[in-house]
Amino acid sequence: MAKNLQTAAAAGPVPELAANAAPPLPGRRPRGRPRKALSELDEGNRRRLIIEGAARLFRAKGFAAASTRDIAAAAGMHGGSPFYHFESKNALLYVVMQEGMTQAAASQQAALGGVPANAPARERLRTLIRNHFQVLLGPGSDFIPVMLYEWRSLNAGQRAGISKLTGAYEAQWMPTLRALHQTGQLAADPGTARLFIFGALNWSVQWFSPQGAQSLDDLTAQALALFTGEA
Repeated sequence: MAKNLQTAAAAGPVPELAANAAPPLPGRRPRGRPRKALSELDEGNRRRLIIEGAARLFRAKGFAAASTRDIAAAAGMHGGSPFYHFESKNALLYVVMQEGMTQAAASQQAALGGVPANAPARERLRTLIRNHFQVLLGPGSDFIPVMLYEWRSLNAGQRAGISKLTGAYEAQWMPTLRALHQTGQLAADPGTARLFIFGALNWSVQWFSPQGAQSLDDLTAQALALFTGEA
């Protein structure tokens, strides 16, 4: 999908400090996990802001045109601050792509989990397509388009890492495509069909407008009709 086409969860809210709580009795350890220090939570929040800001910026301006000062501003930080967290702009780009693929994989797994085990293969394909459009075009969808646009900005080792993530994501489509092929609803070879399908779906980032006439549900119906020959 990277050539055709990661989820560290956002740090949770800072827990409320119990200013008047009684100290634990001597010789007894407090029950439960120790609370994280505020500095640790702030660190996680800063890192998350950097990743999200960089994703928006890389998509809007392109990786090469985005300066370190731009990245810091996008995260609401002073210039240079992001690189206390990431060793280079290239390393940050890689993390943005990892984040996007991890989010996409989690979303896809959840979507498939909501489909009954006995559902027709065409219904599973509809679910896969609709989720993929959400990943590509829905709110907060900067991560995967950055991967599509900036694949060549990665080094060989980074490409291998992203390819492993995309390969696992795409592999979940194959049982559905094979089932459709066996029933004659998909005429093309399933492996080749997968390449065509991802190429077509991913290109939508170039032309889709949220203000346009078609919703993501509309796009899903059109894509399903295109790939299976049924409205």
